[in-house]
Amino acid sequence: MKIIILSVYLLLLSHQTVTEEQVQHVIGEKGEDTTLQCSSPPINVSSLYQWKKNGVVVASQIPPEPSDRLSILNDGSLKISGLQYIDGGQYQCESQPEGFGTWQAHSNLLLQVAGGPTNIVLNITQATALKNGTLFVKKGSDVFFNCSSESVPSQNLTWKFENSASTGAVDKAFGSKSTLGFFISDIQPADQGNYTCVSQNTLSMRTENKSQELLVYYAPERHPECSWEKGNQGPSDFLFICTWHEGYPVPTLEWHEVLKPPVIAKGPTINSTSQETERLEVHVNRFILTDGEEVKCVARHVTGEQNNCSFTLKIPYPTGNPMVTALEGTSVKLQCSETNSLPPATTVWKKNDTVINNTSKYVLSENDLQYTLTIVNVTEEDEGIYKCYSENPLGVKELDVILTVKTTSGGGVVVGIFVSVLIIMIGIVIGVTAYTKRDRICIGLGFGSSSEDRGDIFSLVDSEDEEIFHDAVPRLPPLTNGHATTLVEIHRIPSNEDAADSSEYTDQIRTDQTEPEQ
Repeated sequence: MKIIILSVYLLLLSHQTVTEEQVQHVIGEKGEDTTLQCSSPPINVSSLYQWKKNGVVVASQIPPEPSDRLSILNDGSLKISGLQYIDGGQYQCESQPEGFGTWQAHSNLLLQVAGGPTNIVLNITQATALKNGTLFVKKGSDVFFNCSSESVPSQNLTWKFENSASTGAVDKAFGSKSTLGFFISDIQPADQGNYTCVSQNTLSMRTENKSQELLVYYAPERHPECSWEKGNQGPSDFLFICTWHEGYPVPTLEWHEVLKPPVIAKGPTINSTSQETERLEVHVNRFILTDGEEVKCVARHVTGEQNNCSFTLKIPYPTGNPMVTALEGTSVKLQCSETNSLPPATTVWKKNDTVINNTSKYVLSENDLQYTLTIVNVTEEDEGIYKCYSENPLGVKELDVILTVKTTSGGGVVVGIFVSVLIIMIGIVIGVTAYTKRDRICIGLGFGSSSEDRGDIFSLVDSEDEEIFHDAVPRLPPLTNGHATTLVEIHRIPSNEDAADSSEYTDQIRTDQTEPEQ
């Protein structure tokens, strides 16, 4: 009976024996547990098992050899706990019927132990780490990327890049070495995103990766701008505004007071105002500012760039004509200019501490910081002091304009017009008379003599020279007594006193003078 059973067993075993050429490859991960299956074990036969590694028995049930990591299961499989690289090799499963001494081979396995990839290290040069672990580089810098890992027996490394604009990861570099790097020159915002180093074990095909987000920072190219706006809490409320746009990320803006001269103690200031933003607004009023003080906005960027803008505060100073006179019933304009204040002042017209608004009586206008108040149909009630009132966060300044109203009746106007016309007519007459008498006036002025110095000019012609002056001196007809006659012409320069006696004087101009004959 035993012979029959043994024959059957050998027959079955002959069909289930695995030849040495049929090698099964098994890959295990270092540190993990793996099980090597004993293929085609005997069926319905109680058997004992043993396992050989590279021809040497490493585990057996006859007699059982205790082992910390190797154990044979009931089905003949070999379990290896916590694989090590030394566990790699060629394994063979053998069995024998219980009570018989011949071992039959069933499995021929090649165990390979793969390790990794582990210890992936990712480096980006020229990068600075933020508190949350994100790295950033400055726009335009040169950046080198490098990745390394450990893997047995070998590995493939790949760099992949992905940003918000891409539809998927893009390979940047590929290699089968233990380290892999690539270089970006003049890095730009488009290079900002996630960089991933992928390591794959060439044996186990196990893949590990490590990612790093890289940001590309840049400061605004333009200088920050300082400005101001009127607030909604009254004329003394202003917003100081500092802006620095087109940078990434947003800068840190701070308002500072530069005191001139410095003060030892001062009330609330704006020095502590700081915020990460492209636009920083701060409410200011006259309690924290002084005339002539410089206010500065300091803008800092995480890349190390720093800039500032500033302006000097000035209290208002309205100017204009302080005395204005108007005629009753007419319209008059009161004007003042306010170009000194910074920030710009709010300027209004007041009378009796009451703000004047646009009405049919008062017309307000503004043109290039010149403020005009037009008073229509002026009356005596409009007379008084008007104030050009200018206010900014530094304080208030007023310009007093005194309006005087002149009153007049209708008759007075007519008399005034008549007197004016009369004066004009007298002036015209005097001018014409002086022009027509200009020769006499000039002669009188030339001699400059008085009536006492006035004399006659005589032109005497001697009778003996009668022939010489025959043509020049007119002769009278000869008298009957035969005496010679001489013509005497008397030329007098008349004066005002002699004007009335001119006819009498003319009668005496021509006289006959007769010399007695010797």
